[in-house]
Order: sequence, then C-alpha cells, then structure tokens
Amino acid sequence: MPLTATRTIMDRAAQEGTGQGAFNVIHLETLEGLIAGAEAARRPVILQISENCAKFHGGLEPVAAASLAAARKASVPVAVHLDHAEDEALACEAVDLGFGSVMYDGAHLEYAKNVEVTARVAAYAHGRGVYVEAELGKVGGKDGAHAPGVLTDPAEAAAFVAATGVDALAVAVGSSHAMTERSAALNLDRITALKAALDVPLVLHGSSGVSDGTIVAAIAAGMTKINVSTHLNGFFTRAVRSYLDANPAVVDSRKYLGAGRAALVPEVARLLALFAGAGAAPNRGLP
Repeated sequence: MPLTATRTIMDRAAQEGTGQGAFNVIHLETLEGLIAGAEAARRPVILQISENCAKFHGGLEPVAAASLAAARKASVPVAVHLDHAEDEALACEAVDLGFGSVMYDGAHLEYAKNVEVTARVAAYAHGRGVYVEAELGKVGGKDGAHAPGVLTDPAEAAAFVAATGVDALAVAVGSSHAMTERSAALNLDRITALKAALDVPLVLHGSSGVSDGTIVAAIAAGMTKINVSTHLNGFFTRAVRSYLDANPAVVDSRKYLGAGRAALVPEVARLLALFAGAGAAPNRGLP
C-alpha cells in the first residue's frame, strides 16, 4: 500500500472508537522495525519524527526522506508525522516535505500565544491538505519534570480547538514523557470529559509510562492516538546490549543494530493489536 494520509488512518480509528499506535523513528533501524511490526500485525501505523530526532540527524530532510520512502514500500498503511515541533518553521518544512501530519507544540507558551501560532501553522498545513495536532495542558517529563497533576481543562480545550481549527489534540491527563516504568495513573474521568467537550480525536502522549490495562481503559474513555517511544527504545537497547554481551568481539554494527531492529517487531505488532482491539468497535486487521 502507498504512503497514507494521517487523516485517513485517524478518521478510521476515530469512527471505530479504537486506538491508533503512533511510534517514534530514531534512526533507520527503528524505522524499519516499526514498519515490519505493523506488517506483522496487519495494522496501520503512524511513524513520528520529533524535533529532537531532526536535530540528531542534522536536519529534518534526511530522516524524512528515508521515512517517506520506507512508507511507500510498506504493505500496510503508513503515515509520517512530525512530533513535538516547538519551531513553527520546522512544522512548515515538514508540510512542504510531504508529511501527512504535523504536531505544533505550543504548550510552553501563554494561552493566547499558543492559539496564535497554532492557528497560523494549521492554516498553512490545511492549505496543503495536511492534518494538524496540537497540545494544550503541559504533559510532563520532557524537561525532566514529572507533573502528573497538570490536567487539560475541557472548556479551555473546546475553545482552543475552535480558535485554532486543529484536527487532533494532545491532552494532559496524568502521563509523562520518557518514563521507563509503566506506573502512570491516568485520570479517566478527565478523558471522558474531554471527549464529550471536543469533536476532534484525543492524543495520549507519554504512553510508555502507562500500563496496557490503563491504555485500554483510556481508549474506551475516548483516547484515539497513542504515542509510544521510550518503551520501544527499551526493547531496542536491551537487544543491542544482549547481543554485545554475547558477542564481545563483534565490530560489524549491522549485527547488533539488526538485533535491536528485530526486537521491535513483535512488540510493535502486539501494541498495535492491543490498541486496535480496545474501545467501541474492535478491528481485527486490514481487509
């Protein structure tokens, strides 16, 4: 199947009331492992490239070109998304490079400024057919601060979506970025209230710190897009470490990076099946 618009994948999940996995690309090996996992599960996947990832690779274009090319060759629907861009120019660059969606993250700004810049990004993206995600209510962890008590207000969220025209909203409901233990407690009542107040899909960031059961409950309460990065990075890193421990003389990096890539496949497949099986209308795979 060809590269797929994020809107197509998100609309299907939202209509079915199920969860859609969105997983972060770190480098070529994770990119390949994520797609292989989606193919194993016969489920769509959203590949996410963060602002930090773009900086690591010296710019957005190289890692974007690889991701878009790999998506075009996949046998399942694959969308490419810009994750957590605090730089407006980077969000516009992603639109121009052919991304199916961009997330402009203005949660660090004062509310009025967040609305102003997010609306501007949305107008630019929508003019070129690109889906837009934004964030309201700080999700902790990216600056090292674990802030599970900060929650998105439903009334403010409804006003924000109306003012900006975004297509999906990342909300703070108790998760935190970069957690290595799955111990976050989500406020399911707040998810339900946000779902009732909004007519756009909700996005859960910091899902690596959330248990399977709680994610399933969050999807049932109204979450659609489930972002996972740190959890999968752990599988990759543990496999590399294990390979090097067992093969201390290896010098060919393809050997241990290949082990990391292979370790992603079953966990990506498992998560996509878990998310797709949660919610109102479980979907068993592609037709």
